[in-house]
Amino acid sequence: MKHPKGFTVIELLVVITLLIVGGWLFFNEKARINAAQRDTDRKTAINAMYYNLEEVFYMKNKYYPASIDSKTLRAMDPALFTDPDGNKLGTNDADYRYDSTGCATDGRCTGYALRSDLEREDDFVKTNRNN
Repeated sequence: MKHPKGFTVIELLVVITLLIVGGWLFFNEKARINAAQRDTDRKTAINAMYYNLEEVFYMKNKYYPASIDSKTLRAMDPALFTDPDGNKLGTNDADYRYDSTGCATDGRCTGYALRSDLEREDDFVKTNRNN
């Protein structure tokens, strides 16, 4: 008895199932890696803002600003004020927030908190170190 040439339906179903599972695993891992990279980008931006606030702005002025942007923190790459989703610091949908504290009417503040919403971890927060 000769076997027919080609694949049986069962063999085809097994191969298709393996391809679907493999594809799902690949895209799931790719999404996880991309989210981790976006979180790293967010932390990098917050750390850059923190450094510029502490080591540049505060050292020169001896106070913190009421708000920050590329004009306030000139030593920083302006692109870092935009989160990975394309939202600028200070807008409602932005992953980055700058909350100044102890501000006088002239805009001089005694403290701040920088925050970023992360996808795979708790929020990333940096606060002023000078009092």
